[in-house]
Amino acid sequence: MKQEKIIINILDNWSKIDESTREMWTDLIEAAGFYPYLEKEKNKLVFKNTAGEIRKEFHKSDNLGDKYLHEEQKIHNDILKSEKNLIVSAPTSFGKSVLIEEVIASKKYKNIVVIQPTLALLDETRKKLKKYKNDYKIIVRTSQEPSNEKGNLFILTAERVWEYHLKLPKIDFFVIDEFYKLSAKRDDERSDVLNIAFNLLVNKHKSKFYLLGPNIGAISEGFAKKYNAEFVKTRYSLVDNQVIDRSSEEFGERGSKKAKKENALFELLLNLKNEQTIIYCSSPARVRYLSKKFCDYLVKQDIEPKSEELSIIEWIKNNVSDKWGVINCLNYGIGIHDGALQKHITSSFIHYFNDNKLKYLFCTSTIIEGVNTSAKNVVFFDNTKGYKKPIDFFDYSNIKGRSGRMMIHYIGRIFNFNKPPDGEQIIVDIPFFEQNPVRDEVLIHIDEKDVRNKRSKQYTELKKIPSEERELFKNNGVLIEGQKRILEILKRDIHDKYDLLFWHGFPGYYQLEYVLSLAWDNLITEGETTRPMTLPKLITVTHKYGGKENQSIDFLVQNTFQFYKERREECKELKPTVERKLQSMDREDKRRYKKGEEYKKYNFYKKFMPMDDSELFDEAVRDAFQILRHWFHYKVSKWLNVMNELQKYVCEKNNLEPGNYAYYANQVENDFVRKNLSILVEYGVPKSAINKLENKISKDLNEDKVLDEIRNRELIETSELIDYEKEKIRENL
Repeated sequence: MKQEKIIINILDNWSKIDESTREMWTDLIEAAGFYPYLEKEKNKLVFKNTAGEIRKEFHKSDNLGDKYLHEEQKIHNDILKSEKNLIVSAPTSFGKSVLIEEVIASKKYKNIVVIQPTLALLDETRKKLKKYKNDYKIIVRTSQEPSNEKGNLFILTAERVWEYHLKLPKIDFFVIDEFYKLSAKRDDERSDVLNIAFNLLVNKHKSKFYLLGPNIGAISEGFAKKYNAEFVKTRYSLVDNQVIDRSSEEFGERGSKKAKKENALFELLLNLKNEQTIIYCSSPARVRYLSKKFCDYLVKQDIEPKSEELSIIEWIKNNVSDKWGVINCLNYGIGIHDGALQKHITSSFIHYFNDNKLKYLFCTSTIIEGVNTSAKNVVFFDNTKGYKKPIDFFDYSNIKGRSGRMMIHYIGRIFNFNKPPDGEQIIVDIPFFEQNPVRDEVLIHIDEKDVRNKRSKQYTELKKIPSEERELFKNNGVLIEGQKRILEILKRDIHDKYDLLFWHGFPGYYQLEYVLSLAWDNLITEGETTRPMTLPKLITVTHKYGGKENQSIDFLVQNTFQFYKERREECKELKPTVERKLQSMDREDKRRYKKGEEYKKYNFYKKFMPMDDSELFDEAVRDAFQILRHWFHYKVSKWLNVMNELQKYVCEKNNLEPGNYAYYANQVENDFVRKNLSILVEYGVPKSAINKLENKISKDLNEDKVLDEIRNRELIETSELIDYEKEKIRENL
């Protein structure tokens, strides 16, 4: 690795290299297997080595035009072309995803599944692979039907693979990106469904596979042998990550040490103004806080805002609010990226950043999960992930790996404002294979012949569940114990509360309250974070958002802002009472009081007291986007579908007509967009643009033909779309 790093640094400083040595260095670049760089820099390198030229051509891609594979990519590609499966652990800058495209472009397989962990990565993958639409029908939604005329390329999350499993044709090959998420030890609530999808594809479909991820030391013992796979672990990289340590300075999280740390960050970022920098933050709230504070710092330094306004700003003013603080940030070249923002916003911010229209990107753990950026620098500023969970060595390695990018930056730098965590590369357990431990939600999907301990109490209890109910729970794919509890409650309540279960279309408030309360109380997994959402708030905001005049992000923002203002005033009124009570209590009374509703409410919302209206508004915007993305588009819609199947089962067993929540669940998931236009939501088209196109597109048109209709009738030019909306549609045509 030392030799490779020297060569990378030579390439980065080529203009300083003595001309008489350039041919020698070029030969060393070839000897290291850096063929992509030989091609990229062919006009300035001195390459006169005939044998080297032959070796270079040997590394030319078979299917991707003039693209060249580096030495280890070629080795991995040869494994994929053999009968073996491939599992790769390699640095972020290795170029693992190139081999996905190599396989697809080869047309060797008719039906391919690519599983990505996040919607942002799904969107990025879809855009990269849409060039193959003539050979493959590209399927991103479970409502799309597979093609019989040509191949099918399914680009899905694990949840969607399982939702689609009854319609899947025979899958020949599949990919799991960021495959470390299979491990239950990583505490990812979605590891269960990823194991379910993997088990389905490898054991039922007998598909070949390619698993890829970074910084993994080993996998479950015996897995590679059983599934004819080769596990390859490499540190080979065409980028050098250089570490600049700032952790020894007297920084802290409170008081003057906190201010010192923030000022040090802002001074650093200003000095890096000619390069692009990602700043790692622990949460969306920290992203908003630090990006706004940095913007204020630039204003105080008399830095001029950008002269050209980004097109998204007009959209934000029209559809969110002209008071949202992110507008000022964008004007100063500052972007944000987290899991709460709508897909079209995050993809736009990444696009602006990669195009050098933004210099700074304040990110959460979304940076860890492989969003492709061209950042020269990464700042490791916070040392936690989410709510006070420490960043471990694996997370840190992935953050570090975001600095630099193959074919763009030879050198990446990471600035450590915290001491890097100790540790080693992780061992990825694969629960459906290892089964020690394995959750009920995974075990119920494993074929009996593959269950390792059929006498275990866990498996015995699962087998006791009546076969019909077991199949019901299995198809729903969520918490087994929670479903069992809900089913027992429904059996008990079916006659007394039938009116709360029997509804179609849109539910009444009390019907929604009954259904969501059962889901909230029983389907939230242990350790899952719901903050700052509460059950009463979720019921109220879901019901209100269902009203036709309320189905917009603007409504959610204003509603949340008003709610927070009321809580702020309540806390101000409660403060003297709470303080007086605490002063007069002994230790035991204080303990009891703090468990009560009055103190809990005060403690939960007291953070709003020092905020002025502009700060409170930004807090409301952040929360509104989180409600939309996490709760409506994911949790609530999933829960409604599960509750639909459970109530249907109980009603039919009692000779009662069941309700049907499917329409409402679909509406919530797709932001109340008409069914055949919901594919546009999936493709990252803003809802505001879809609303303007709705009356121009027949509701009878198949969703797969919607984009063709927009293109063929030139609806972009004939509709009242603003520039940003036009840009987002053009990206997908």
